Amino acid sequence: MSKVSKKDIGAILHDDGVSFRVWAPFAAAVAVTGSFNNWSHATMASEGDGYWFVDIAKAEAGQEYKFVIYDGYNDRYKNDPRSLQVTTSAGNSVIVDTTFKWHDDGFKADSFNQLVIYELHVGTFNRPDPATSGSFQSAAEKLDHLAELGINAIELMPIGAMSMDRGWGYATDFIYAVESLYGGRRGFLEFVDAAHQRGIAVILDVVYNHFGPDNGLDLWQFDGWNQDSKGGIYFYNDWRASTPWGDTRPDYGRNEVRQYILDNVRLWMQASHLDGLRVDSTIFIRNVKGWNNYPQEDLSEGWSLLQAINTLAQKINPGALLIAEDTSGNDYITKSTGEGGAGFSTQWEVTFPSVMRSALDAVHDRDRNLTAICNALTQRYNNDAFQRIVYTDSHDTAGNNGGARLSEEISPGNVSNVYARKRSLLAAALILTAPAMPMLFQGQEFMEDGSFNDWQALDWSKTDRFAGILQAFQHMIALRKNQHGTTKGLVSQWFNVLHLNDSDKVMAYHRWDEGGPGDDVVVVFNFANTVHEDYIINFPRDGVWKVRFDSDYKGYSPDFKGLEVGDVTVENGSGHLALGPYAVLILSQDKPT
Repeated sequence: MSKVSKKDIGAILHDDGVSFRVWAPFAAAVAVTGSFNNWSHATMASEGDGYWFVDIAKAEAGQEYKFVIYDGYNDRYKNDPRSLQVTTSAGNSVIVDTTFKWHDDGFKADSFNQLVIYELHVGTFNRPDPATSGSFQSAAEKLDHLAELGINAIELMPIGAMSMDRGWGYATDFIYAVESLYGGRRGFLEFVDAAHQRGIAVILDVVYNHFGPDNGLDLWQFDGWNQDSKGGIYFYNDWRASTPWGDTRPDYGRNEVRQYILDNVRLWMQASHLDGLRVDSTIFIRNVKGWNNYPQEDLSEGWSLLQAINTLAQKINPGALLIAEDTSGNDYITKSTGEGGAGFSTQWEVTFPSVMRSALDAVHDRDRNLTAICNALTQRYNNDAFQRIVYTDSHDTAGNNGGARLSEEISPGNVSNVYARKRSLLAAALILTAPAMPMLFQGQEFMEDGSFNDWQALDWSKTDRFAGILQAFQHMIALRKNQHGTTKGLVSQWFNVLHLNDSDKVMAYHRWDEGGPGDDVVVVFNFANTVHEDYIINFPRDGVWKVRFDSDYKGYSPDFKGLEVGDVTVENGSGHLALGPYAVLILSQDKPT
């Protein structure tokens, strides 16, 4: 490795040792101490611009260290804000050798309209030993399962070093360091490499709306300076500091803090070969109170930071998928920066789950609101269907504020019953045939129950117990991606409601690209526990329509009704079909031979 440049901050390994650089503009003096000098103090030189530097000959990867910051009164022992590894969040920083042999040459994520996203929490996704956390290595053992399911994009919940043994990842202490319990930085890179080799993109959830919370956070009053007992150089030190997670909002207007965040984006997108980022709670980056209609609380520098994040990520990877979690329903989140937008590719549709859940977990069929479902399906931003991600389960809906997985809400304590299974497939079909990017939550494909938390591992034995449900998900995902060349409409923009019968709780819609056999798709839903032996639906064109998927198929579960649906011959625009209880049909026409 060559000598470092002035831009290099943190602990940078080179041929003759390690150089250390840290930003501490109000420090009276700074030193570095570590296992390389028997924890004595090596004085760092001030570079005159708030940065301090020293080069330590013979220091090596794997050795531990801390900065010693003298604030004029006391020595403050602080971990490196840019450390790529910490022993624990309360322990020491570790010098990291950043070289890594990649095997993913030529990998390119599928186009946005082809993506099926799977949200995954490393600590619980696959935890063979209940006494320890799941890891990147154990998660990688299930990549073949995801590939066979048809998943082509994983969205990882945050992986930064956390202050507790377990966590969701949204209370990150060190945004550069990868959680050691998960396997650290090398384990993470090996996971990304393994996913790419299976054709699966990796997107990482990052948290820039707050750091910490502040209790024990090393960045807090890092070099001793603070105003009104607030956080110091990395944070706002006035009313803008306030967040639901403490006074820990980064100072987006301070150049060094902006660069700290942008260099973190560069770390993930360039050095870690990621295919995209999901930026958590962007509304708290662009507005102090997280409100949409109070411009006096807006943070213009937060908005410009979001633009800078997306511009940088797209410069590194022009095909990057950049996801906003926002609550605005605002076109400007996904408008280009050239049009004054934030520049995200797409955004979580945070209102979609509540509409779908209200319809699917209602006790009585009469309470299922089909009009609300149709309205939720037609929503789009900037006239682009794929500028939103739709889902019924996520870490938020399944775990926050007493929430539970949809399967659990449908049938509390008994998700194995026929109603939970059938309506779970209805939910999956809505997601996977909607004009949007679909997202599943870990375990959804095999009827995982309960609420999401950071300690309960997925029960992988359910892949055998609910093998038929898993197969139904595989079949729907294959159709969603047009793997058989018969459902192109599902990867296209266009959507139209063909039929809405709120009395019988039956609806149907049409998906298409240019139209015609192999392109036009009709999806029919029965949201009631009623059998329809001969139900009439209007179709886009006459001819024979093949049933590509029937969720009531007995092969998915022996206690399903399993009506003989058969091909549907459409004459004068009308087709007669059979609908099982709580069933969905996906139909299209064969291309001419």
